[in-house]
Amino acid sequence: MKTMDQCLTALVSVLGTPEKDIPLHAPYFGGNEWKYVKSCIDTGWVSSVGEYVNLFETKLIEYTKANYAVAVVNGTAALHIGLILANVNADDEVLIPSLTFIATANAVAYCGAIPHFIDSHPSNLGIDIEKLRNYLKENTIVKDRTCINKKSLRKITAIIPVHIFGHPVDMDALDEICQEYHLTIIEDASESLGSYYKGKHTGSFCDIAVLSFNGNKTVTCGGGGAILLKNAEMAKRAKHLTTTAKRAHRWEFYHDELGYNYRLPNINAALGCAQLEQLSGFVEKKRILAHQYYEAFQGIDIATILQESPYAKSNYWLNALILKKPDRQFVSSFIELANEHKLGLRGLWTPLDTLPMYLQCPKMDLSQTYALFDSVIALPSSPNLGSNYA
Repeated sequence: MKTMDQCLTALVSVLGTPEKDIPLHAPYFGGNEWKYVKSCIDTGWVSSVGEYVNLFETKLIEYTKANYAVAVVNGTAALHIGLILANVNADDEVLIPSLTFIATANAVAYCGAIPHFIDSHPSNLGIDIEKLRNYLKENTIVKDRTCINKKSLRKITAIIPVHIFGHPVDMDALDEICQEYHLTIIEDASESLGSYYKGKHTGSFCDIAVLSFNGNKTVTCGGGGAILLKNAEMAKRAKHLTTTAKRAHRWEFYHDELGYNYRLPNINAALGCAQLEQLSGFVEKKRILAHQYYEAFQGIDIATILQESPYAKSNYWLNALILKKPDRQFVSSFIELANEHKLGLRGLWTPLDTLPMYLQCPKMDLSQTYALFDSVIALPSSPNLGSNYA
């Protein structure tokens, strides 16, 4: 109990004693949000056509240095289209971490494909690269430039690395494996807008990447997502698929393949444009907050604050307190205690392989995933917290 009180004291030293609930991550609106949204209302351009959709895509390209960006309604839709662009078909297997938000697995299932769960590493909460290398060597064969699961005899066609809490995966090491096993990478940068891997913005490393602009992300459109692409033809197809596969015409409705009503509405894009104008400031403040947490927990023996890898610059979307030894009881009790004090702590997502719809999916040994589930506590990480508060 003494250690738990010490952890609570450390939190309060950074966040202060709150008069009202401090959520895990709240949006901050301090720029042109109302001006841009109001212009949509005043002109009537609130749906999926309007100047802000194109402007939002342009701003994303400018910031991330991606070649193309296609804005969609949410990150899950972006993942779904990304998988289609990667030619993931029914009964294919897709390697994904068990330690991530449910959308990653759901998007695979939307394609009729099968999530194949892989383990995570405590250094950055992302894919354990070396463990994956050894697993593929023992459990797959490559035939005709196709990776085959020895046990299920199904094709493993793609992998989705997730930059958990904004901390980049080692993409060079992963790419080396994927070239050997002929796996397409779909880079899930949903949590890492403003993060960099070896000087390159996350999402710009691979041919296909996705972003999310949910209300709890560093930049929000209320909802929203985007697909980042390198190839012009692929970008053209992404835009076609996300606008119900309708051929362009002023009044005729002709759809030439199965499409999806996934285009981002103009009013949401307007909000996103205003948010992107403030992104650099958001990231700077979040990095300051991360340092404050690190300093506050320095004297506590049982836990540490997750820090960025040497090759990375993280946006610290969420700060993470990591116990040095797994302790589910401590995690649950401390989260409950903090919430009683109006501090919105949360645990990690329930490992996806344990959820009822994914119990029969293939998986490697996930011992580190389960240990992390019993060790990691997410801390309030809005950009206006700590000494950033104004």
